[in-house]
Amino acid sequence: MNEQIGDEINPGTEKPRSGNLFHLGEFRTLWAAYAQSILGDQLARVALSLLVFERTDSPGWTAATYALTTLPALLSGVLLSGLADRFPRRTVMIGCDLVRTVLVGLMALPGTPLPLLAGLLVLAQLAEAPFGAAQGALLPTVLGEQRYERGQRVMLITHQAGQLVGFAGGGVLVAWLGSHVSLGVNAVTFLLSATLVRFGVKARPAAGADARKTRLGAQVGSAAALIWSDRRLRSLVALGWLAGFVVLPEGLAAPFADEVGGDAASVGLLLAAHPAGMVLGAALLGRAQVGDEWRRRLLGPLAVGANLPLLIYWLGPGIGVAVLVLMASGVCSAYQITAGATFVLLTPADQRGQALGLARSGLIAMQGVGVAMGGLAAELSGSSADTIGASGVLGVLCAIPVAVAWSRAREADAGTILRRA
Repeated sequence: MNEQIGDEINPGTEKPRSGNLFHLGEFRTLWAAYAQSILGDQLARVALSLLVFERTDSPGWTAATYALTTLPALLSGVLLSGLADRFPRRTVMIGCDLVRTVLVGLMALPGTPLPLLAGLLVLAQLAEAPFGAAQGALLPTVLGEQRYERGQRVMLITHQAGQLVGFAGGGVLVAWLGSHVSLGVNAVTFLLSATLVRFGVKARPAAGADARKTRLGAQVGSAAALIWSDRRLRSLVALGWLAGFVVLPEGLAAPFADEVGGDAASVGLLLAAHPAGMVLGAALLGRAQVGDEWRRRLLGPLAVGANLPLLIYWLGPGIGVAVLVLMASGVCSAYQITAGATFVLLTPADQRGQALGLARSGLIAMQGVGVAMGGLAAELSGSSADTIGASGVLGVLCAIPVAVAWSRAREADAGTILRRA
């Protein structure tokens, strides 16, 4: 295992003219590609939901189609993320974008049968995990250790802001453009992303010289063993997977709003509250006065704090109070940025892609299981509010031992882990 995080990072050769990350050309390119792709994806999700509902008039099929925009990443996160270690990461990103350009472009053709549409959607989403792994593994090389977490913070704020814009304006744009044109726009965003990465990111060799000689199963097993054998990585992954409890209010937003007499606008507010809180939390934690070491010390308390506000649901809050509760949970959930950045910096460079894929796949699985179990519990109990409150209790009970494990791992390796405050 690495003795010091800085030993694994090749600091970016391009020096910024100021503290502004956007003065780094490669980061500016990666951000631009990411930002416009998020907006295109949100537009496509709305367009697909409306298209399927128009053809089937079935809420069930509509929900299943929406699920297909996320579930394939669970499989590809395990099986395909290792491509980011086997091949040059810029090449992987460009290839994934071009594949999605073609597949989503075919989906945009009028009259595409629904079974074919679903198949194309699954194939397109399979490319998401290797793209994300390659991008996540490339950022430390582009930014260097000292700027990496700030870059991750910018990316998360961009992601959350893109979701907010998508929730607010996606339906209006799809109504104006139509479902097929909206899907075509999404295909163009992938092509634009590939073009930006091709001409704005430097070509670098594959991180692992012998990665292509390693069998896929051995590569996955090696990354899993790496995470399990290092208590720091193990506890950081557990801190990330706690999001499975916090995501439940999103899955039950509509039934909770109905339960307390809210309308469709209330559902939108509930869905937007947590992302808005995360943006605020990211800004607060990103202040220079906080310092890297303090952010890492706060990981455990904030993980508990992300779940603790959900207990207020047991008191029967209205929409306004629930929005504040979710915003408070989102503020604390911003610890995920530091947890994710620390995980990447502690992972050897030639295994980052596969390790990131496993961690993210587990996160998707935990979120999916959390929402599914929460939906079943709400059906049995007859109360979405009580179910969310119970999820908060379980989240706190799980977060406490994870927080203790991280604190012990951090203190035990204080001489070798993250020396710089």
